[in-house]
Amino acid sequence: MRRRLFLVFPALLLPAQNRTVSDAEVMRVHHGAILIDTHNDVPSFTVDGYDIGSKGSMHHTDIARLKEGGVGATFFAVYVSSRYVEGNHSANRTLQMIDTVKRDIIGKYPNDFMFATSAKDIEEAHRRGKIAALMGIEGGHAIEDSLRLLRDYYDLGVRYMTLTHTNTNNWADSSGDITKEGVKHHDGLTPFGKDVIREMNRLGMMVDISHVADKTFWDALEVSKAPIFASHSSCRALTNVPRNMTDEMIVALAKKGGVVDVNFNCGFVSQKSADAEAKKQTPTPRATLADVVEHIDHIRKIAGIDAIGIGSDFDGVECTPVGLDDVSKYPNLTRALLEKGYTAEDIRKIYGANFLRVMRAVEAAAGK
Repeated sequence: MRRRLFLVFPALLLPAQNRTVSDAEVMRVHHGAILIDTHNDVPSFTVDGYDIGSKGSMHHTDIARLKEGGVGATFFAVYVSSRYVEGNHSANRTLQMIDTVKRDIIGKYPNDFMFATSAKDIEEAHRRGKIAALMGIEGGHAIEDSLRLLRDYYDLGVRYMTLTHTNTNNWADSSGDITKEGVKHHDGLTPFGKDVIREMNRLGMMVDISHVADKTFWDALEVSKAPIFASHSSCRALTNVPRNMTDEMIVALAKKGGVVDVNFNCGFVSQKSADAEAKKQTPTPRATLADVVEHIDHIRKIAGIDAIGIGSDFDGVECTPVGLDDVSKYPNLTRALLEKGYTAEDIRKIYGANFLRVMRAVEAAAGK
């Protein structure tokens, strides 16, 4: 049994409650941070023809709303559905998704986006007044059990990989099929899976543990020489679903220098929404902005301000919280955090500085 590791933070360090905030303060603080969203799924639509430069769409993401929301950098998800495993089409789909990010987003709108592959690039894009566009693979089956493919994806600009999606692959267990019969489980990472982590460390590719089974998380944390992170996960103590992280996991991740980038999916931040989804009730009751703040607050209380980031999952989920309807609504979150007593420096850390620290640490560990 693992020892429970909890960091103790004095009550005086926790935010005050319910202070009055002006519009001017909200915008000053909001634009004083580099807002990095580590998981946006709009490439799943651009690959089929959606124009991210269009306005008034039913999607969560377009250029106008990214600018309205003050988004400074986005990791566009190179999402590879588990259905592509059949017939070994995962690599083909991965290349299509990389291509849509490079051509249909960055290439089509070079005045708005700057292709980025490093922490330095993110900061340079911010100085130029552009949105840094990065890529993260979602689903480790994308490498088709090949370290050569992993290296190819890195060379194409991919800077993180989510070890699994909802499916257990040949080398890592997922949280998405832990109760399904007939699924082969490995008790975490296989020996090859551990080699994947080591090669990601060597390359300087970030290890993302969103979607993985708990044992996979602990194995990855142990094997990785660099900090690992969760690109789009929330707190299981508040919303009891396997996709969220336990307090023990959050604290251990933070102790190794990682961050939990809070997911906005209704079913991950609201127990009422999660219960309705489990019962297949429609419509699903929506989560609220306050629910998201509660998850941020929980991470701060158990692991500290340096352990928090943002990974919205916009355009990868059907239900978003009231007040965080799409990428334009981030100033609402800034207001809610300020009202809760978070400082400008706290928000600067949550929105990007914490993640940049992790990215730099992974870059520094590369080649070792």
